Amino acid sequence: MNGNDVLEMDSVSETDGDTVIGMIEEEIVYPEEFLPTYHSIEAGDKVVKAIEVEFNGKTDTLFFNDGARRIDFILVYEDEDKKEFEKRHTFARRKRRREYFEASLMKMGLELEATRSVVDEKLMFVKVHMPWDVLCTYAEVLHIKLPIQPNDLSSRPSLWRYLSCVTKPFYPDEKLIHKETEYFTAPFEKDRLDFFYIKDRDIFFTPAMRSRMAYYILSRAPYEIRGNVKKFGITKLLDSGVYKGAYPLHDSRFNVQSIESDCPNERYLLFQEWAHPKSFYKMQPLDLIRKYYGEKIGIYFAWLGFYTIMLAVAAVVGLGCFIYGFKTKETSTWSKEVCDPEIGGQMVMCPQCDKDCKFWRLNSTCEASKKLCIFDNFGTLVFAVFMSIWVTVFLEFWKRYQAELEYEWDTVEFLEQEEPPRPEYEAKCIYEQKNPITGVKEKVPYSSCGKCVRLSIGMGTVMFWIMLIIASVVAITIYRLAAFFAFSTTLRKEDLKELEPLKEYVTPQMATSVTASLINFVVIMVLNMLYERVAIWITDFELPRTRTEYENSLTLKMFLFQFVNYYSSCFYIAFAKGKAVGFPGQPVYLLGKYRNEECDPGGCLIELTTQLSIIMGGKAIWNNIQEVLFPWLKNLYARHCSVQGVVSDKGCPRWEQDYRLQSISKLGLFYEYLEMVIQFGFVTLFVASFPLAPVLALVNNLFEIRVDAWKITTQFRRMVPEKASTIGAWQPILQGIAILAVATNAMIIAFTSDMIPRLVYYWAFSVYPYTENNNNTMTGYINSSLSIFNISDFSEQSRPLSLSYQNITACRYRDFRNPPGHPREYDHTVYYWHVIAAKMAFIIVVEHIVYFTKFILSYIIPDVPYAVKEQIKREKYLTQVILHETNLKLVTKRKTSPEDEIQAGTIQKLSAEELLDFDD
Repeated sequence: MNGNDVLEMDSVSETDGDTVIGMIEEEIVYPEEFLPTYHSIEAGDKVVKAIEVEFNGKTDTLFFNDGARRIDFILVYEDEDKKEFEKRHTFARRKRRREYFEASLMKMGLELEATRSVVDEKLMFVKVHMPWDVLCTYAEVLHIKLPIQPNDLSSRPSLWRYLSCVTKPFYPDEKLIHKETEYFTAPFEKDRLDFFYIKDRDIFFTPAMRSRMAYYILSRAPYEIRGNVKKFGITKLLDSGVYKGAYPLHDSRFNVQSIESDCPNERYLLFQEWAHPKSFYKMQPLDLIRKYYGEKIGIYFAWLGFYTIMLAVAAVVGLGCFIYGFKTKETSTWSKEVCDPEIGGQMVMCPQCDKDCKFWRLNSTCEASKKLCIFDNFGTLVFAVFMSIWVTVFLEFWKRYQAELEYEWDTVEFLEQEEPPRPEYEAKCIYEQKNPITGVKEKVPYSSCGKCVRLSIGMGTVMFWIMLIIASVVAITIYRLAAFFAFSTTLRKEDLKELEPLKEYVTPQMATSVTASLINFVVIMVLNMLYERVAIWITDFELPRTRTEYENSLTLKMFLFQFVNYYSSCFYIAFAKGKAVGFPGQPVYLLGKYRNEECDPGGCLIELTTQLSIIMGGKAIWNNIQEVLFPWLKNLYARHCSVQGVVSDKGCPRWEQDYRLQSISKLGLFYEYLEMVIQFGFVTLFVASFPLAPVLALVNNLFEIRVDAWKITTQFRRMVPEKASTIGAWQPILQGIAILAVATNAMIIAFTSDMIPRLVYYWAFSVYPYTENNNNTMTGYINSSLSIFNISDFSEQSRPLSLSYQNITACRYRDFRNPPGHPREYDHTVYYWHVIAAKMAFIIVVEHIVYFTKFILSYIIPDVPYAVKEQIKREKYLTQVILHETNLKLVTKRKTSPEDEIQAGTIQKLSAEELLDFDD
């Protein structure tokens, strides 16, 4: 390509009808260092077509018809010549682009072979093979690390070896899935081929590596040249319908072994030992997952498995806390007072809305108070502190485990500069800019000002959608106020016979909370579906350089939105509801019209628990329906309702069986990570109100691992393997949630639960001079926590229209205020200020203690295990030795003059620090 060539990928809109092809006037230099085998097709050259062969009847084969060349990728298209005559002209452009694209692939060294479908003569399958020289070239371009010699460092024996007889059934069958041999590895270099550990060229590059390199070429091969405009990339061809599918092959059917003797049957093994329901109790075969699907899939399942194991510890403690609360609910003094007919039954409570709401007796909330005791107790405080420490231990030990996987999977030095630009980025590079690191001028798709404009538009759009969520929360809050008014009017009627069996359980607060939570869940799901498309559009518009940058940018946008969407209602209940209600004589109104909600006499904690359980449970059910039911139904329809359903899998070749499966989303595992991180937030941020959250998360994750495994193994085409060393932007997000969780749980205990007011009463206000008791006690707490209001002090706006009870002059309400007739009537009492001081002191003390503990744990737990550090140093040493020996041999071969001898002597004297780094 010359300097006047222009690349275009997504800037032109394409339809099946007449198309206007846009022209880009700016000049661009194609980055040929990323595509070294590219050779342009000159004008007038004959376009070479792929050889078409008949299917040879071998349904399980993974090779061309000659049985020697391995299939590295499959392209599927509909033969335009088989279309109806009146529609042929609309497909002529597609055919021209497809033929040019395939000719470009062959020009770059790939070998193609086409085979017609055995069940639909319109379908053509193009098999792609990468010869050895092309594999070596692109292995060097992609910095793929390959073996140089077996690992000679003895591994330290595990402490679990003494329990091997007990733990062996929980691991995959070693007879089926053999332990991989460990090697020292180095980035591949074609010139140093002799120093790599090559036993067999056919298996030196794994199928996952071959597919990754094939897709790299496919995503950059041109398919049309008009003047100085060059369009390229398989992604665009798929979007415009030129190809119907592009995917690497599964190596066998998932439930039947291949009849080919040289087939590894890795998909079958993964199904039997990982994805099958009978293996739900077994550890995951992570090395085989990584080998078959690539490091990115492997690191996700490694993280999910580690998270689930750590959840088991939190679930046990949370379940113990729940059992403790359940056992002690009948012995709670304040709950007994609420239910006592002589105490709670004699306390008439003030109406909680204006005019139509009626007076009610405290003991009508008896069952709600008992439920509250299950979650609002001292065990919850201990559990909240435990979870704050648990999340630190989890993240620190995950870093260690991740470091081990990075070394074992050869991603230790997978740096961003090794990652090639995205084809979409390359296609729009029209500005010249100096690289601040190398000092070399390079092409970029936007100027500095243009980048700021793109980022500003993106941030503005995200903020708009976040404000939309806040508006929805306000709308749901207004619904709560209106619904509470309606339920208070209806449910507290004395003659409501149809609800008689449930009357003591269904309170206005509970009915409002449940219905509002369900509505909020539906709103969350709808906004999620809408925003997903907006977030993807914004990220595409920003045009990140690499795939990692793209995913990190999208991750941040999606998480910010999901954070507000999922957690805003929980934050409202925990920290806003019931905090600014005034008192019956002067209630506070929202928007000047709606009277603010009040909490139950026991607090808002039970409502927060209800909200969390509904959102967590509903989200888990809906996600499983999406992940299991929808793909299964789609594949079922494809088998039985389409033309392909005529022939069973036994008569179809491997590539045609895979074509029937669902294609994987362009974002891959993004939504799986997002689902788990949102769950992680529920487990940590609000765990003080719902100790069973880790239990629900554990049960969900045990299903999630197997559901995800079953889904990608049986229902989806094989994913294109991708390299990844960490979980990416999700790591700092998890750390941010962990820090925020300490504050939220401390504030929930202080401001949402009634634990602090009870403690203040027990230690300060239950004895003389405030009561006649000589010993600290909880007796009388309910009476002290409910203030007195004279019903004659109601304003005209809030005065009840009718009295439910005769001969009453006062009612009670939840607050710490002086009674009528007091010199400072309806002002806050000294008890209130003691409680506020105690709450602030509690938050400060707990946060400092927990943060200090987290800091100590983070410091004493190293991120990289000592044994891994030793192995990394050993590998670097071997790399330097090989580099030194290679340079000596190269000089020896070229030594034909005295100057060469001097050069060789100089190289022999070079120190290790002066040697060129082999990884570069």
